[in-house]
Amino acid sequence: MTGALEVGLVIFVLACAVATALLRDVLGSIIAFGAYSLGIAVIWVFLRAPDVGLTEAAVGAGIMTVLFLLTIAKTVRPVDDEVLESVDLRALAVSVALVAALSTTLLALPAVGDAGSAVASDNLTDYYLDNAYEETEVKNAVTAVLAAYRGFDTLGEAVVVYSAGIGLLVVLDREVLG
Repeated sequence: MTGALEVGLVIFVLACAVATALLRDVLGSIIAFGAYSLGIAVIWVFLRAPDVGLTEAAVGAGIMTVLFLLTIAKTVRPVDDEVLESVDLRALAVSVALVAALSTTLLALPAVGDAGSAVASDNLTDYYLDNAYEETEVKNAVTAVLAAYRGFDTLGEAVVVYSAGIGLLVVLDREVLG
């Protein structure tokens, strides 16, 4: 069942990426981009990186989508009926080559939840699991690692989300007052 879910999620993300690139309707392209970003956030959560998934969902699917919508509200939409852009074959070939090259790394990744993976069998992982509760006094090992051992990384992600939110509030305040 997990394999079908993984394949379905990857197909969804790829379809959203292609739709974002090919749609001529700006609103449709923004919606496809938001769905793409949300799909990537789900992939991060599925890969057990909820902090990265939350950042992607907040900034990519949330704030960026709102900023794009504000942008098209201030611009003029084209009146032609053509919905899909004609495809530049050279650009398509470069894109396919890039995706193919990057996809070769997928074969090197361990299966999700594989007990023999480097993460599961690493001494650092054992240290975290053995000492996280005592050293941090936090009841959840993931929270202990994110807040204590990876505190600067988590702080950086929080700064990104906070800065994006402040930027959005500044833009919205100008829209309301301006």
